[in-house]
Amino acid sequence: MPANVVVPEVGESIVDARVAKWLKKEGDVVKVGDPLVELETDKIDLEVAAPQGGVLTKIAHGDGSDVKVGEVLGVIDEAASGKAPAGQAAESAGAKTAEPAPPGPQTSAAASPAAPAPKAGAREAAPAAPPGPQSETRQSETDRKRATPAARNAAQQNAVDLKLVAGSGDAGRVMRRDVEAVVSKPATPLREDRRQGEGDRTEERVRMSKRRATIARRLVEAQSTAAMLTTFNEIDMSAVMGVRERHKQAFKERHGVGLGLTSFFVKASIGALREFPRINAEIQGDEMVLKHYYDIGIAVGAAEGLVVPVLRDADRLSFAQVEQKVRGFAKAAEDGTLSLADLRGGTFTITNGGVFGSLMSTPILNPPQVGILGLHAIKDRPMAIDGQVAIRPMMYVALTYDHRIVDGAEAVQFLVRVKQLVEDPGAMLIE
Repeated sequence: MPANVVVPEVGESIVDARVAKWLKKEGDVVKVGDPLVELETDKIDLEVAAPQGGVLTKIAHGDGSDVKVGEVLGVIDEAASGKAPAGQAAESAGAKTAEPAPPGPQTSAAASPAAPAPKAGAREAAPAAPPGPQSETRQSETDRKRATPAARNAAQQNAVDLKLVAGSGDAGRVMRRDVEAVVSKPATPLREDRRQGEGDRTEERVRMSKRRATIARRLVEAQSTAAMLTTFNEIDMSAVMGVRERHKQAFKERHGVGLGLTSFFVKASIGALREFPRINAEIQGDEMVLKHYYDIGIAVGAAEGLVVPVLRDADRLSFAQVEQKVRGFAKAAEDGTLSLADLRGGTFTITNGGVFGSLMSTPILNPPQVGILGLHAIKDRPMAIDGQVAIRPMMYVALTYDHRIVDGAEAVQFLVRVKQLVEDPGAMLIE
């Protein structure tokens, strides 16, 4: 009985997707649970599995197609499961009754006539069969296991053979960065959509991913719907850097992760949000929704675009737990394995442009949140300390806020409170 393969419901906020890549072809025999197709949404990538065994008789939407939740992607016919595609049937028959012959100009594994059965022991000496539908399927499954979805998409877009890419991930798994490193080499073939012009005047037309298109749309929406304003301050990082230096070795040995800056700013932000609750709110119609819990979003740069996984109930997490979760988010973003649950919600966001060398910037709100804290690079600067000039490691920080419900005085005092807590880490224990 035929069964439809449909776009699954991933979450309330996801209503459409894009077909990134079909892992099976029309005519392939599949089993229940076999991955059939990769979908790309504005938040996560996912694989759709076969709902039943049989033959994939129809692919309704090919690679690159935009589809809606519930829309039919393809059809699997259970009744046809006993009928292997012609190529597979011939190959199977040849494997059982004939010694395969190397492909020539007029021969192939699927079309070559059967030969007499080989003698005992001849199987090991027989030449390998040329690639056919079954071997291609096995290779596809091998590639799927040894490469992340983001890496496979990048390889497909840039016509890169994954078998030739050395993986830098766990157990040699190919990451997107590995594919991009191959693409960046001069000897790598240009993409098919690249147009050559005179000399070095080349152009390339690349379709935005669903995530990139959503990021673009949401950033424009944030600027057109919120009254955004940014206030700045600077923080002396001497105390935090001293704490990290004194405890980094013991912290790492005990918790298995380094003591970074993120946990200090997460804790300092929560302390300030308690004093200025409207920065931990959102606007719904003509009401302010004040949230008395602290789900802190941590902006993470990924190959497909910025993502903001969320630290749930961050006020209940220890410094070590914050660092462990943030490291886990960064790795999952790199591997393309972040889940929708990781990205859902959030009451306040922290973004750190300093890791890329930014000295100062004005972050854009992450709607419907009304506040976002921007961190920047730490630079040694001469500062006046008790009437004396001293060189101190300083960081500029920025708070962008929605002026519709957050007054300027609140925003300035919030940032001052963050500064006070970071410059005196012991005060966070009291908080």
